[in-house]
Amino acid sequence: MAEADLTQGGKVLPITRWGTPVMHAQTEPVTEFGEELHGLIRNMWATMRAAEGVGLAATQVGVGVSVFVYECPDADDRIQRGVVCNPVVTLPEGKDRNLDAAEEGCLSYPGGYQSVARPDLATCTGQDAYGNEITVKGTGLLARCLQHETDHLGGTVFGDRLSARARRQLDKKVEELAWRYPDDWPVSPKRSAAPTPQEED
Repeated sequence: MAEADLTQGGKVLPITRWGTPVMHAQTEPVTEFGEELHGLIRNMWATMRAAEGVGLAATQVGVGVSVFVYECPDADDRIQRGVVCNPVVTLPEGKDRNLDAAEEGCLSYPGGYQSVARPDLATCTGQDAYGNEITVKGTGLLARCLQHETDHLGGTVFGDRLSARARRQLDKKVEELAWRYPDDWPVSPKRSAAPTPQEED
């Protein structure tokens, strides 16, 4: 079976929000590469696409295992897609290290963006959905995505990387836009208009 088969046939799940314990805890390594994992991966693909994201970690659907999916452009605007289990990210050091400060958001804290400086090159090693060793080299947005998703699996959200002032700004923006995102989003779609008091009751 090709890995691409796992991008289809999944169920859209609610995205777990920051503040939920699973989002802030170290995940367990993937040790079994069978149908239970593959079912989770299918659901993660369906959920990521429904939310119009470029990456999604298992913790973001409430599962504390070390796997993420991605469908993200690189620096050459080529869409790269795949699955990484038990990821380890290696970043350039010294003169090879070039920080890119760009707006970053998170499906688990929807509506808020803040500038985060990250290296513009990342190498991610791990296993694919069948346990085969893989290496993904990321440039541009893909480099940011690989770092962001691997952070999730270590219990780190990008808000943890912000200054106190930037975090307050992020929190304010998310709070202002919370009405757009139902509790079970993206099972229920984003709202285009604020609910009336009667709808909220």
